[in-house]
Amino acid sequence: MKVILDQDKCVASGQCVMAAPEVFDQRDEDGVAILLNDSPSEAGTEDVQHAASVCPALAIRLSA
Repeated sequence: MKVILDQDKCVASGQCVMAAPEVFDQRDEDGVAILLNDSPSEAGTEDVQHAASVCPALAIRLSA
């Protein structure tokens, strides 16, 4: 799985960080999400899918 984060769409809600902290973090200055790992292991797939589904700005896309 490949994770794509559109920082321009991000509204800094932090939902992705709570759902998948090994994949997402937030910038200190404005809270916009940053991608720590764009190719997480299969063990983290469910967490990343949850993060994408709860993102209020739909800023996270997943591809195979």
